[in-house]
Amino acid sequence: MAGSILLADDEEKILKTLGRALRDDGHEVTTAKNGREAARCLSERAFDLLVIDFLMPDRTGLDVIRELAASTPEAERPAIVMMTAHGSIESAVEAMKLGARDYLQKPFEVDELLVLARRALEDQRARTGLRYLLSERDAEFDHYGIIGRSRPIRDVITRAEMVAESKSTVLVTGETGTGKELVARAIHARSAQRNMPMIKVNCAAIPETLLESELFGHVRGAFTGASFTKKGRFELAEGGTIFLDEVGTIVLSVQAKLLRVLQEREFEPLGAERTQRVDVRVIAATNRDLRQLVSEGKFLEDLFYRLNVIPITMPPLRERREDIPLLVDHFVRRFAERTGKKIDGVDEKAMAELAGYGWPGNVRELENTIERAVVLATGSLLTSQSVWLMSATATPASAAIPSLKLHQNLEWAERETMRRALEQARGVKKDAAELMGISQRALSHYLAKYRLEG
Repeated sequence: MAGSILLADDEEKILKTLGRALRDDGHEVTTAKNGREAARCLSERAFDLLVIDFLMPDRTGLDVIRELAASTPEAERPAIVMMTAHGSIESAVEAMKLGARDYLQKPFEVDELLVLARRALEDQRARTGLRYLLSERDAEFDHYGIIGRSRPIRDVITRAEMVAESKSTVLVTGETGTGKELVARAIHARSAQRNMPMIKVNCAAIPETLLESELFGHVRGAFTGASFTKKGRFELAEGGTIFLDEVGTIVLSVQAKLLRVLQEREFEPLGAERTQRVDVRVIAATNRDLRQLVSEGKFLEDLFYRLNVIPITMPPLRERREDIPLLVDHFVRRFAERTGKKIDGVDEKAMAELAGYGWPGNVRELENTIERAVVLATGSLLTSQSVWLMSATATPASAAIPSLKLHQNLEWAERETMRRALEQARGVKKDAAELMGISQRALSHYLAKYRLEG
């Protein structure tokens, strides 16, 4: 497994010999001829592996490792292999306590170092992936399967399986709550990179001022508060997949850097002077109309085309109603097991109401509704009352009809449709009109009729 290696030794001949061997083995190698230079390199960028001599002028290898341990969190430190011709039990023990993985006594065969380097890099990559997975274990989606048998969802699954074996960039679009992340996880799980990390980034949840650093990393001192060198999400995803959720929220300055990664497969961490190469598959997702954002000058056209190599659209739940019973059964079983309750299912009336509801929040809203119903249930069957109890948004259609007067019901339906369309379109009238299949002029008429403006 290839990686970035910092090789530090005060003997030029050793630097050249070992450096050449490591490069021939496929690694990116940076050399340092003394301890001070090694410390400077470690402060400027992150490495996967540090191979360092014990006895060097101005600073020993142990001095450098001590400084690294004091200034950098353990999760951000490279794997360490120490070399020395002046070895002792004491120095070996201290090196191990400070995080060194192995200890090489000079003289040694070059092949010994190559084997240790490969093992150290494999362990480092595995630890990185494990740390990230552990941090993500309580994420919103705790399963990767896409539930459904409807034609729209089968089309999604077929497309995902077709593109999984390639490394082409994928753009997953769809309304909020449709399960776009599940598509990304399904693609990664079926890919050749499935044993490598899949790193998720919710671009909308990270402040604009921090997003560049989160994606591409930074060196120590790059900005106020940057007390240590940090790897970005792209570097953590090396060899695997990075999932950029809500990609439509990224600011233009970061978009330009993302475009470069997609075009050139390289980037510079914030504050760094050296370019880093990266081998990673990009899957992006958005609930926004990126073409519209391009026309408004809010999204780079070149970036859109780079992301939209393989488009996959996740259908809203209202367009795959035959999947609702399957989803309901799935969520009932999950939350019944989680709460320790014996729930056999949903009664006919409640299921009919669930199947007939519009679900503006899609699968996520359905999941939340079933979780609430299971928690509040007092019997073995979920009833209509338990399903809709304490619901802030979801109410069965039968309960929402204001009267038995036909004209009043029609007016209510028109007003409710306007409200939901505007809500889903985030107030953008053009998008709301498209959702309802009417012209913008007709929308303006209805808005004025029902006093929904202003």
